[in-house]
Order: sequence, then C-alpha cells, then structure tokens
Amino acid sequence: MIVNADLHVHSCFSMASSKDMLIKNIAPQAKLKGLQLMGTGDALHPGWLDIIENSTKYIGDGIYSTDTCDFVLTTEIEGEKKIHHLIIIPTIEIAKEIGDKLVSVNKTKDGRPRTKMNGKEIMDLAKEYDCLVGPAHAFTPWTGMYKTFDSIYDCYGRKPDFLELGLSADTDMADTIKELQDIPFLSNSDAHSPWPHRLGREFNQIELEDISFSSIKSSIKNNKIKANYGLVANLGKYHMTACTKCYKLIDPDLAMENKMKCSCGGTIKKGVDFRISQIAIWDKPHHPDFRPPYIHLMPLAEIISMVYDKGVTTKTVQGKWKELIDNIGNEIEILIDAPIDKIASVNPDLVPAIEGFRDNSLSISPGGGGKYGEISFEGDLPERKVEKSKTVTLDNF
Repeated sequence: MIVNADLHVHSCFSMASSKDMLIKNIAPQAKLKGLQLMGTGDALHPGWLDIIENSTKYIGDGIYSTDTCDFVLTTEIEGEKKIHHLIIIPTIEIAKEIGDKLVSVNKTKDGRPRTKMNGKEIMDLAKEYDCLVGPAHAFTPWTGMYKTFDSIYDCYGRKPDFLELGLSADTDMADTIKELQDIPFLSNSDAHSPWPHRLGREFNQIELEDISFSSIKSSIKNNKIKANYGLVANLGKYHMTACTKCYKLIDPDLAMENKMKCSCGGTIKKGVDFRISQIAIWDKPHHPDFRPPYIHLMPLAEIISMVYDKGVTTKTVQGKWKELIDNIGNEIEILIDAPIDKIASVNPDLVPAIEGFRDNSLSISPGGGGKYGEISFEGDLPERKVEKSKTVTLDNF
C-alpha cells in the first residue's frame, strides 16, 4: 500500500505550538489534507503520552489509531550544541523508558526535551530500543546538524537511519553532498499547528506492507519511500542568507566580512542554500538510483490567500478552502491531480493560480533570516504586487 505520512510535528506541549495541537484536531485535519499516517511528535512528554493513550486505540505494532488517521510515536530531541534529532519510537512503553533514561532539564515542561547528550549518545540510546533516528531539518542555521558539523559522521559516528531535509532544502540540493548518497531523505512538516497550511506542508509517500512500526522501519531502511513532497525550497524561512531583524537578503561573503552583523544592527543567519554549497562535492545533484522524486508542494490556503489578497486564516480564505475540499476532495488531490475543469466548476478565480503552481510559473521572493518566502502571480488575476527581495551587495549593504 502507498501511504502519505508526515512524521514530524509537535504537540500542544511544545514551546510556540498551538494549544489546538491535540489528537482530536490533528486526525481530522490530516484526513482533509490527504495524509493517512502521522507522527505524534513529543512522545517523551508524559502529559502528551496520556493524551495519546486516551485519544487513540492501540491496534498493535506501534500504531495508535483514530477513526480518520493512524499515528506512530515520534519525538524531537535537542542535544548538545542545540542540534535537533528526530526519533521514531516503537511503543508508548519504550517511549516512557527512554524518557526515564534521558537526562533533561525540561522534559516535563516542554514537548521537545533538551539534553547535553551528543548525537552519538542519542543514537546509541535510540538504537538500544530499536528506534529509528536521524537529524531533524539537517541544514537549518539554528538547530540543524550541518550548522555545526561538516559531516554527518562527525555528529553520529555512524550512518543514521535517515536525514530530514527541512523546509528550506530539497533533494536536488542535498544530493550535491557525496556522503548522503546512501541515506534516505524524509520530508516532514515540523508543524506547530494542526491547520492544513501547516500540517503536511511537507510529507513522504511511502510503500508499506501494512500500517505498523515494523513496516515503517523496513520501508525507510530498504528505500521504499516513493516520493518526497515539500515546499519549493526558496519559500523556506532560512533558504537564503539574511538578517533576522530586517530580513534583507545579504551576500554570504559580505555577511562574513561584517562578522554576521547587518547594517541595521541585526544578526545575519547563514542560509541553507549557502551552507549546502560549502559542504557540497558537486555543483549539480547526483541522485542515487533509489532516490525518489521530490515533488514541490505549496499549501492550498497560501494560493487562495494570494488570489484574494487576504490572510491565510481569514474567513474568506478558509471558506474558499473548505468549499474546494467539500466539492473535490483532500488538499493534496486538489493541488496535484484534480482536473482543472473540476476546480473551475467550484472556483474559477483559482484556476490561473493553480495552473501557475502546477507549471512552475508562480513568482517567488525567497525567504531568509526567519521569514518565509512570498509567492506572487503575474497572470490573469487582480494585480497583486509583491515586492521582490533583493540580495544585498557591497553597493546596497
């Protein structure tokens, strides 16, 4: 069976997460998005484990189920050097044992526990319990593994089970790095709220024997990921080198000359695009034979927001989104597979923008410094002028 899976989210217990991040909200929203399998996130937090047990039915082999969605236990851990690691866990009993062994100052306060353990120690603990483990959003400048290490083996001492790309990178970028040629890539949303413009904004299409931890483990280890879906990388909020205060995009060499300080007084953060170029072996991607396609995705609500010039969470945008879902199907189907004439029968205003998304003709102002990129459309829509960001050079720093 082919399953759409988002394996990295957070619960209501994580810092900066919505209080709506509860199983009762995540499960139905995942169905509307087109996801069949979700990671629980925060599986070392005692309060979240109680909610999982009370909100789902355990159907065996690591799967906790509701009427609309299946869940597998996952957690993100912040280790030494503030590096984030993603772990997929077989059962609640094992999650509790790992939680007992993990020395952390905040594991009952925050869904993402912090520990002084390094990557090797975290991997050893995960492997002791037959978990899957790898770097979360591996290239991001604040908490990605590559922001500290030039090699994944310097972090873990051995090959991890996977590498999570993160919102600011894609397969073409990562496959310029030689040491990743035999490592599976995951693309997950890292969602902090359950709404479909966040949930499943990146996901994996995986071939499974059945819905079980054993099958998930086998599929990841045996390269049965059929496709990675995710944002166009330059929409990611750390794609380009930029100031974290004024969000100007800044030439990386100039940024380093100025000791990563912007002329506005803010701190400049190295972009994922530049960081990958520093550790890449090839100028162009070298995809191994097993590497699945990376299919660029964009939240449907973001497209509707652009067309109507309204905020994503406004009644206008959410109403138009629900109208499409009610009449056509889940969001993934609408974005990728639904016939244009069917979309036109529900909302003809959206046809040029969805066609623009499908043929890659939407304009994107890249993200950086903690600000997401912006999309605009120059076709047959009411004029929407989005000022394109410019990379700062010596002439305009």
